[in-house]
Formats: sequence, structure tokens, C-alpha cells
Amino acid sequence: MRPLVLAALLASALASPGLAQTVPPDAPALPHRQGLSMEMPQVQEDAALQAAIASTTRPEADRARDGQRHPFETLTFWGLQPGLTVVEIEPGRAGWWRNILEPYATATGGRYVAVGRPTESMGVEDGSADMVVVARAFHNWSRDGRTDPYLAAFFKALKPGGVLAVEQHRSVDGLNVADVASTGYVPESYVIHAARSAGFELEARSELNANPKDDRDHPFGVWTLAPTRTSERDGRALTVEERAALDAVGESDRMTLRFRKPEAAN
Repeated sequence: MRPLVLAALLASALASPGLAQTVPPDAPALPHRQGLSMEMPQVQEDAALQAAIASTTRPEADRARDGQRHPFETLTFWGLQPGLTVVEIEPGRAGWWRNILEPYATATGGRYVAVGRPTESMGVEDGSADMVVVARAFHNWSRDGRTDPYLAAFFKALKPGGVLAVEQHRSVDGLNVADVASTGYVPESYVIHAARSAGFELEARSELNANPKDDRDHPFGVWTLAPTRTSERDGRALTVEERAALDAVGESDRMTLRFRKPEAAN
């Protein structure tokens, strides 16, 4: 069986003087990032998922990023199984996760639904989705007030016990989300607090997609890094040496979170 190293963070959070700008001071304490324990889910090897990831029908550029995005481990951490109804929010034109999830759903008797405007329609009946996947979107939503209404829509669409799966560029915690969202990064505490406020329970945090090389201080925000690799904007151009150093960082430091709608929720 392929080894899965899925790190869930379970210890208590450290207080930060800037955190009150992002979440209320009386918000529940968060498990601290540095308190790591190893989560080893008891799951059977998913041959259909391995086949979807390895498929040559996926764009070559997508497959080239697997080493940094860890699709098998991440989807296993989120709890993906055959036959589920999976809703992906704003998959984008490139559809990196869609190119795995949609054929996997087809192969296993599940259902994949792509949603662009959650407050207009979630594409499924209320209380029928098994999983809602959100990848790299909270920095956009936080800038125009979409976070709370979107999370409410996700909660309504999910079954009791359903999973909200999140991958997001992660800023240093304790910062004001309004100050960093334009760079593509947001504090992990911001996402967790918003999801909890919508009724979700934080079930697990993983460092699968952490990148300690990423200091988040880039001339053009997260888009300076791969895969976008912006190198020039508004009269500022990276030198050859700067571009090489940033390429050596790889992709962003990212939080990977699993929330659950309580079983008792309607």
C-alpha cells in the first residue's frame, strides 16, 4: 500500500496581539501549527483515484505539479471515497482538481458538480452533497464580502456529516486579512473562524502542502511563484537571479483543512 503521511495539527494555539484584527478576541482557541501529530487514516488503497491522477488525459502541466500539490494524499486526507457527490467551488478554466475529481466520480459511480456562483445555486439539492472542495479562493472572497454567504451556502448543500475541504495560500497568522488578501495569502485562523461561524467543526489540519521555503514576501504576491510566475508588472521586472531564486521556492505555503457539518445539523 502506498504510504500516506498526513499530518493533523491538534495542540492549543498561541495568542497573537494582531489576531483580534482578524477574528474576535473571544473566538475559540485554535490548534497550534507547531503541535503536530501524525494522522494515518485506515483507508484501502484507492486504485480508481490513482488511475485518475496518473491518467494521460490530464494535461501534462497538471501532472508535472503533482509533486508539490500531493493530490492522492490530499484527497485521501479530505476523505474522498468512491460514489460520493463532490461539489467544487470555482474550479477555474484550468480545472486542476476538476481534471481528477470529475473522471474519478464517473469511474466510481459518484457525481462531480462544478459551481461558480454558490449563492445563486450549489448545483445539488440541499443536504445532498458529501463533500465541498474549495481551493485557493478565500483571498478573493475576503475582499468583497463573499466568505460568509458562501460558507452558508456550502453548509446548506452538505449532508449532515459532510466535509468542507479547503486548500489555501497561507499567510503568517495573526495578520489582518484585509492587509494580506491582495497578495493571495490569508491567515489560517481567518478561514477556521469563518467556517466555525458558519456551523462547521474543524476536524483536522494537515501540513501536507506546507512549504517552509515560502516567506510570502514576493514582489507580485503569490502569483510571483510557480505556476503563474509573474515576473513583470507596473514597471517592476525581476532580474534573472530573482526569478531563479523564486522558482527555487516552488509553490506557495498552503493550509490543508478538513471541516465537517455536524451530524445533528439540519
